[in-house]
Formats: sequence, structure tokens, C-alpha cells
Amino acid sequence: MADKFTIGLVQMKSTKNADENLSRAIEKVKEAAALGAQIICMDELFRGEYFCRTEDAALFDLAETIPGPATNAFAQVAKEKKVAIVASLFERRAAGVYHNTCAVLDADGSYLGKYRKMHIPDDPLYYEKFYFTPGDLGFPNFDTKYARIGVQICWDQWYPEGSRLTALSGAQVIFYPTSIGWHPKEKAEFGAAQLDAWRTIQRAHAIANGTYVAVVNRVGYEGDPAKGDPGLEFWGNSFVADPFGQIAAQAGGEKEEILVVECDSKKSEETRRNWPFLRDRRIDAYQPILNRWLGE
Repeated sequence: MADKFTIGLVQMKSTKNADENLSRAIEKVKEAAALGAQIICMDELFRGEYFCRTEDAALFDLAETIPGPATNAFAQVAKEKKVAIVASLFERRAAGVYHNTCAVLDADGSYLGKYRKMHIPDDPLYYEKFYFTPGDLGFPNFDTKYARIGVQICWDQWYPEGSRLTALSGAQVIFYPTSIGWHPKEKAEFGAAQLDAWRTIQRAHAIANGTYVAVVNRVGYEGDPAKGDPGLEFWGNSFVADPFGQIAAQAGGEKEEILVVECDSKKSEETRRNWPFLRDRRIDAYQPILNRWLGE
């Protein structure tokens, strides 16, 4: 692995047609590769609309095995274009056991492993606890041809513990595939603050850990108000932050985009030397964090 590597983020809209979304994603991977990207990440659950807006047992039929059809298709393009790929998929592990999972493929098409989303939300229009079993693989790193990477998924991004553990395993960049947006009735009053908080927490992970953070969100409106589904307006704004939290590149909020950013691991070295947060951690004093609450 070299000191410098280039990452690509694919911010896209998704339809209800899984095969169409996969085909479009593959074409966008090729486009990102042509722009110089070496490690390419899709947004969360890109193969379909964000189905967790409702609780419907029939939607479990959308799940697939990992490895499986999607990873096989990505393996071909990974090998052809010599790129590593992070693909967010709805995983069928067994009858009645499903996960929100990212598969990682290396630049020769080989399957490196998976990360299963650890933190599962349950909020209006984000009914993920109905569908997803919490992850049980911890916070692994993956050694691609170009860099050592870690993965978190959407709701994970609000938890500094996961980011810290991922960084402590040596991740040079942490990818955050995401599907987050505004409730239509909330956007006017809370929209700007919600977007700012989302961007701030992830920049903070970059700063606290001295590592690159790459956040790729979907974009577009999904819903059907005529049928009682108010829908979500996904806010895009995918971005890459450097090890000091500075924005290296950012997408807009309304259209599909591909971000390509060169990362330099020497920036992590320099940042950690001058802001030695990892050196000064009081690992002898953090045991209480394993408790749910420290009051009564």
C-alpha cells in the first residue's frame, strides 16, 4: 500500500428496480475509476429505495446473500478496472436473520469480508429495527490493494466509540455509506441544523482520530403522499474530510455526483504528531464507558 491513494464516492438516486440500480451503480463505478478513483464506495442500500420507511414483512424478499449476486457483479468490474469497492447491501444471513451490511471487494475482484451495521435506529420513517439484526462482527478493518480502510453505516456515524475503535485498528480512511434525509414537515424549521449536525459529527471523527472520513449519502425524494407515505428528501451532501476535519470535497444536495479525492497518509502522521489525541488517551480510566448509564 502506498502513502497516497484515491477514493471515489458515488452519490446517486435509487428506484424500486434493484437490477437497474445495480447496473447504474456499476456504470458509475467505471466512471469513478476513469476519474482516477482506486477505492470506490456506494451509498447505503443503493439497490432500492430506502424501504425502511414502513414495516412490511414482504420487503424481506429484497435481501440477498453476501457473497451473492451483487458482490459477484461488482467483483467483475473491480477486477476489470483494478478498483476496490465498498458496497452497501441488505444481507440475508438466514431465515429470519437479516443485516444492513457492507461488502468489501479488492482490486483483483476478491472478496475481503463484510461489516454489519452495529447501531440500528427506530424512528419515524426509519424503522430499521424491524428489518435488521444488530451487527456482530465488531469494527473490522480491510486491507485493500491501495489502503487499509474501515466502514461504518449511517446511524453508526453518530457514535464516537465505533469510529475510535475502527481508527485504532489502523484505518487510513473510514467510509460512511448513508441514507439520511429530511422529513418533509421538518425541513423548514430544522433542516439546516440537522444537516450541520450531521456534517459536524463526522468531521469530529476525522479530527479526534486523525484519519480521513468519507461520507456518501443518497439523494432525491422517495415517497408517495397519496398513499399516506410522506416520504423522505435525502439531502446528499456527500463529502470527504481530511485528518484535521477540513472538507476536501463536497457534493451538492439535489443531484447525482461522483467525488474523487486523493488521500495522503502522511497527513494523518503530521496531524497526530501535532494533535496527539491518541497518545494522550487515558485508557486506564475509561472502563465506566461500558455501562449504559452512570447515574441511578
